[in-house]
Amino acid sequence: QVQLAESGGGFVQPGGSLRLSCAASGNIFSIDVMRWYRQAPGKERELVAFITNGGRTDYADSVKGRFRISKNNAQTTLYLQMNFLKPEDTAVYYCNADSYDRENFWGQGTQVTVSS
Repeated sequence: QVQLAESGGGFVQPGGSLRLSCAASGNIFSIDVMRWYRQAPGKERELVAFITNGGRTDYADSVKGRFRISKNNAQTTLYLQMNFLKPEDTAVYYCNADSYDRENFWGQGTQVTVSS
């Protein structure tokens, strides 16, 4: 089992920055891929970015060039650096992980609100 806990959400003005963190615990050596998802009010949950155990990353088109996903070497913390934030980035952001045997784990989410 893997436990995930997000932090770092909050309120920010358009154009501002936030860094989200996701603390992973439990059987962290079983983690293959880690992801950030978000869900805005009235919308489906969408994939924002992922990073593989080998460090390969990819991003949703809507955040390319503005967001950066990273993790520490021990794979105990996942980050999402969010720059040039827009009101449409407002959502609950979730940390997600796949284990090598394809179990899937979720954090509880952290709210990000971008507004003037």
